[in-house]
Amino acid sequence: MKFAPLFVALSLALSGWAHADGMALAQKNACLSCHSVNNKIVGPAFKSVAARFKGQKGAEDMLVQKVLHGSQGAWGPGSVMPPNPQVSPEDAKQIVAWILSL
Repeated sequence: MKFAPLFVALSLALSGWAHADGMALAQKNACLSCHSVNNKIVGPAFKSVAARFKGQKGAEDMLVQKVLHGSQGAWGPGSVMPPNPQVSPEDAKQIVAWILSL
């Protein structure tokens, strides 16, 4: 068990890296033009998305598809998220994983 503290430290460091990487990708791909972490702008706050889909099986894959292909009406009548063809599937997966970690 001498390695337990090292494992915990490494896990925390990697989760912080993933967190920063997901946010950087969201910034790079203009996600923050319509969303913020804490407050609704045009689209819902990322923390609201995380809360809504917490623990739901298949949520990550479904949200990746929404990022890539857009969606309509998921957050009420008239809510529209346009497709984001500039976002690669790999980046979308990282962004969604970050959002769900909030």
